[in-house]
Amino acid sequence: MFVPPRFWPERHIYAGSPLERAAHRREDAAFIAAARAAPGTLFAPLWGLKHARKTEAGGGVRVLFRRAELPGGGADIAPEGASFLGLLGGEAVFALDLGAGETPPEGWEAEDFADLRVLSPEIPAAEAAILAHARGLVYWQRRHRFCGVCGGALETRSAGHLRHCPACGADHFPRTDPAVIMLVVRGERALLGHSPRFPIPEMYSTLAGFVEPGESLEEAVAREVWEETGIRVGAVHYHSSQPWPFPASLMLGFYAEAETEAITLDPEELSDARWFSRAEIRDHARLGFRLPRRDSIARRLIEDWLAHG
Repeated sequence: MFVPPRFWPERHIYAGSPLERAAHRREDAAFIAAARAAPGTLFAPLWGLKHARKTEAGGGVRVLFRRAELPGGGADIAPEGASFLGLLGGEAVFALDLGAGETPPEGWEAEDFADLRVLSPEIPAAEAAILAHARGLVYWQRRHRFCGVCGGALETRSAGHLRHCPACGADHFPRTDPAVIMLVVRGERALLGHSPRFPIPEMYSTLAGFVEPGESLEEAVAREVWEETGIRVGAVHYHSSQPWPFPASLMLGFYAEAETEAITLDPEELSDARWFSRAEIRDHARLGFRLPRRDSIARRLIEDWLAHG
């Protein structure tokens, strides 16, 4: 019988934000305006979907900036470009959308910006979680400029957390796409697959897929495994979840008990899938394949299984 590993106490990266979201403040226009202008307010600037960073004299990396530290002292911050994320030690924190043009905004250089997955090993986990929040919210805003009901142009409200359509009255709220990600196990072996879409060419990882309408999480796990590999699964055990703003997902991690072993690939999804023993996974470098990034829940699922066998 498969016994899922115990939950480890440490959080996933991009989770565990230190912010008090203070959602009740989003409708307080006077508070938001004063916070946006206050010298102690922190901003997380994004150009495209890359985050601003400054290397300090001691070698540390700064990703949150006081208003006075922004080019021009932050004098040109437009209300619709600054979205209230919450409070950090009583001080307001905003995501600052600098646009997505081909050239960085005035006062910035292209090298001042980096992808969150590049930055995350260099900064505290708490700051990585704040940036993930900022990235996810700004991504949603840029993808929802027009009403999905009538096509009208949307207005920004609730300090960046609501898009309102003045034409038909519809309100649109930030969306997160739920995706299941699962390590399929049978006895002392685990199933890993390779997709040509993976960012690391030699990587083998857990299976994953989006939850469809009218589907439970357990049903989504079973369907995705069956569609991609032709393997039937029985019991499904929840592990943990991770915000994954690449671009806008919540990863819901599971272990799934396989009831069959024969693999039938869906070539549209996977180019290969294999059963691996713990020894083979631990020796992956010598065997010529790589595991998922350490900031991913996929890697955590694998490492927790390895640690408890």
